[in-house]
Amino acid sequence: MAREITIEEFAKLDIRVGKVLKAERVPGARKLMRLEVDLGEERPRQLVAGLVGSYEPEELVGMSIVVLANLKPRKFMGVLSEGMLLAADVNGRPVLLTVAGEVPPGSRVR
Repeated sequence: MAREITIEEFAKLDIRVGKVLKAERVPGARKLMRLEVDLGEERPRQLVAGLVGSYEPEELVGMSIVVLANLKPRKFMGVLSEGMLLAADVNGRPVLLTVAGEVPPGSRVR
């Protein structure tokens, strides 16, 4: 069982719906892909995730995904990631959490 958190700790998470605008492999990386994601902000966010082998870049474009938006930015292979997409681990492979229906980018997940 995972460590339990309080509702106050959960409230600190800024989880939003994002729409993938662009996706491409990170040059020189085995599994990393760089995505530009619309989170309803002034400019798209850049996210880096280990999706190669599970998804092709072109199938990600247009997808509505779930993003942890207030994660401290971090570089992967020299590429800055400004959040984290959420995915389930199915037999060691990521399966993106997606949104059914028309949900505007930036909508908060509660």
